[in-house]
Amino acid sequence: MATIHNVVIAGATGNVGAPILKALLDSKRFNITILTRNTSDTQLPDSVTVIRVDYSSVADLTAALTGRDAIVSALTSHDMNAQASLLDAAVAAGVKRFIPSEFSGNWENPKAITLPVYKTLHDFHKLIQQKARENPTMTYTAVRNGPFFDWALAHGFFLNLKGDTSRIFDGGNQPFTGTTLASVGQAVVGILTHPEETKNRAVFIKDVETSQNRLLDIAKKIAPGREWNTEDVNTADVAAYSREQFASGNIDQHAALGFFARAIFGEGYGGALDGRDNELLGVKVTTDAGVEAILKEVLSGSS
Repeated sequence: MATIHNVVIAGATGNVGAPILKALLDSKRFNITILTRNTSDTQLPDSVTVIRVDYSSVADLTAALTGRDAIVSALTSHDMNAQASLLDAAVAAGVKRFIPSEFSGNWENPKAITLPVYKTLHDFHKLIQQKARENPTMTYTAVRNGPFFDWALAHGFFLNLKGDTSRIFDGGNQPFTGTTLASVGQAVVGILTHPEETKNRAVFIKDVETSQNRLLDIAKKIAPGREWNTEDVNTADVAAYSREQFASGNIDQHAALGFFARAIFGEGYGGALDGRDNELLGVKVTTDAGVEAILKEVLSGSS
C-alpha cells in the first residue's frame, strides 16, 4: 500500500480528537487537514488546513476529501449519521484509509456485544466492512483501546477522587486495561505509518493493566489523609438499570454508564485487552510508577 501523507481529521477538538491531532502534528510525518462544521468558530493551529463543511452533504465532504490519503473520524456517538456520510464521501474521493470513531473496548466479545450501548459501533463496523469489500482501494482500521484511562480517572469512573464514595464493581479485583489519550494518539500515528500491517482489521492496544482495588491502594498511598469510602456494586444491577433507561428512550452517556461498567469489570466481558499491537504501533506500557504519577496528577487537580 502506498505511503500515507495527507490526513484529514473530523472531530479534532473533542476528547479523543485533540490528542490524536497533537500526536499527528508532533510526528511531523503528515500534512493535516481538519474538517469543522460551517457554523463552528473554534480556533485551530495555524499549521493545519481547515475546511468548513456541511456534514449532511456527501458532495461537500467528497470535495473536502479529494486528494487526501486517510481520514480519522473522532466524531462523537451522537454524530454517527455524519460519519456515515463521511464514509460515503471517502469512497467517492478515493481515500485509502478510514479510521472510524470506534475507539472502544472489545465490543465483539460474545457477552459485550449483547450490551445495547455498542449497537452503533457494531452497525457502523459492519457498514465499513461492506464498503471495503465493495471498494478494495479503500481500507479501514478500528482501534480497540478499552477506556481512556486518564480521562476516566478524571471523571470519577474508576474511583471518585473528589472525596465522595467510590463505587467498587464486582468486588474490585477484576483486572481491566485502559489506554491514555496520548497513547491513543500514538496508535493512530502507528496505524498511518504501518498501513499494510493494519489494513482491514481492528488493532488492540493498552498501556495500563490494573484493577479498582489496586487503584484504590495507590490512591490511599498518595493521599493517606483522605477518607476513602467505598460502596460495593454489582455490574449486573447497574447494567439492568441502563437497560431500563435505554428502553425508555434515555440513551445519554449517564444512562449508558451501567453498560460500560459491565463491559469493563464484568467477568467474561473482555475488559482486559491483550495489547497485541502495542509494539507495532509504538504504544508503550505504563509502569506502576507511571500509573501512580497519573493518579497523583488527577488527585491534585480534584482537590
